[in-house]
Amino acid sequence: MPARSAARDDPGMNVPGAHDPSASRPHPDASAPPPDARADLRERRLTAHREASRVLTRPGYVLTLRERLALLDGAAELHDLDEPSDTYGSGVVEALEDRVAALLGTEAAAFFPTGTMAQQVALRCWAGRVGGTAVALHGLSHPELHERNAFSQVSGLRPVRITGEPRQITAAEVRDLEEPFGALMLELPLREAGFLLPTWEELTGIVDAARERDAVVHFDGARLWESTVHFGRPLDEIAGLADSVYVSFYKSLKGYGGAALAGPRTLVDEAKTWRHRYGGSVFQQFPTVLSALAGLERELPRLPEYVAHAREVAAALREGLTAAGVPWTRVHPEVPHTHQFQVWLPCAADVAADAAVRQGEETGTLLFAHAWNAPGPGLAVTEVAVEEAGLRWTADDVRKAAAGFVARVA
Repeated sequence: MPARSAARDDPGMNVPGAHDPSASRPHPDASAPPPDARADLRERRLTAHREASRVLTRPGYVLTLRERLALLDGAAELHDLDEPSDTYGSGVVEALEDRVAALLGTEAAAFFPTGTMAQQVALRCWAGRVGGTAVALHGLSHPELHERNAFSQVSGLRPVRITGEPRQITAAEVRDLEEPFGALMLELPLREAGFLLPTWEELTGIVDAARERDAVVHFDGARLWESTVHFGRPLDEIAGLADSVYVSFYKSLKGYGGAALAGPRTLVDEAKTWRHRYGGSVFQQFPTVLSALAGLERELPRLPEYVAHAREVAAALREGLTAAGVPWTRVHPEVPHTHQFQVWLPCAADVAADAAVRQGEETGTLLFAHAWNAPGPGLAVTEVAVEEAGLRWTADDVRKAAAGFVARVA
């Protein structure tokens, strides 16, 4: 069963190596390469990612500044560029907040510079309303693994782990949790477990169980945008199950950064006060906000297409690895819930990482663009994301690339 293993390729995570968006958390292994060798391999991988002619995804952090600035080409189609620029959350920032609230079907939304801040503020506000600081959450959720204990160290919240298993929590676990809690936080999808989502029936059951415990429900929806295909429901219906929702603008939407907290107007108004107290009331944010509007306009409508193609890529990848003679492999989940999934192989992580980079350097095709992690001796796991660049890959392209990768692993 897949365990916590996702290789970190998101920039800005509050973990050791967060300055490097491709940092990973290797399993202690005497055969692992020394730090300098890992750093060199990481730089080679990022260079190969930038220069490869064929990739499944090309995230913003591998692009040049000039290429990233091009995201704002056509910004006049997104917002009136002749209006005064924003100051401390006015103007275009408010326009983005209104757009998010409309998409999620909530009364209001507040823009935040980071998701870490947005979620701390949300749950701090709920703690004041429910009269308790305990937050029930998954042991593999982002605040538990990647925020340096900010819930407790900064916000005075008390995380209560429901489970640490690499799966979504169940309604029974929420209902039977021995400790009282005032808020339930659900990460949808759960990245560390393989970008897993519950079924719609499971999700509504989990929410109902929390209500039975008189708890509010908060969705960590950093990747909620791409969850509509799996649930078969629109965004507003999904978000409508929760009391508050956080969404990110820089992950699937490819913005420069930023996040939003959506929910009841009274909560959002209080959240803006706490945003100021936390240092999140920034003088001007129009470049980031315009990039978020660009993501909502250009990337959001394409996410279902990415999800559908990711499922084709996953199937072809499984076939290609098996045909190439890999004795055991796991694409997890077998049918991806979003446009991202994990690939597990029976080899050392540094061997897989080197093979992936050499394939990119030698052929211009980078099948595995993200870091490889070692969840245990003789095991390697990486994440695969399929976005616009990946739509050009046919199933045969994937199978051929898989064969080329395996040939370099030996």
